[in-house]
Amino acid sequence: MPRVYVCSLSRIGATVAETGASHLVTLINASTPVPRPQAIPAERHLFLGFNDILEPMDGLTPPAPEHVEQLLDFLESWKAEKPIVVHCFAGISRSTAAAFITVCALRPERDEAEIAALIRAGSASATPNLRLVRFADEILGRRGRMVKAIEQIGRGHDAFEGHPFSLALDR
Repeated sequence: MPRVYVCSLSRIGATVAETGASHLVTLINASTPVPRPQAIPAERHLFLGFNDILEPMDGLTPPAPEHVEQLLDFLESWKAEKPIVVHCFAGISRSTAAAFITVCALRPERDEAEIAALIRAGSASATPNLRLVRFADEILGRRGRMVKAIEQIGRGHDAFEGHPFSLALDR
């Protein structure tokens, strides 16, 4: 069964190796160096550089609709035969939002609240970036259901780094 794995920057090498992932999505500050594991060819690695903020702030790059569109375009190249790894710096906010968006985009028949509940079950610290989720909700035509689902699970527990977890693409 195809899976979306979520982890922090410090765990990408181990997570890619343990899962046999074919694709990697990085959502991190643009200036942060990210070593791409050798098992992931450059064309199967999406790097989205922006800060983990909810509102624009001077000197920082907020998540934007084009980041969601780039993610959705990249997902078209993932055939879901092998896992995909999604990571950010801590594995708590940007990556959990991207994993949520991935499942919602690729499985439009799945219930948003169910997917959000699986994120919470997989990670007590998960706090999906609501700005990213809002843009995805609009782009995917989910009529506020994605936003509502993430608001319902609320903020996760404080943590320096999230524990890796995964979401099944299918039920």
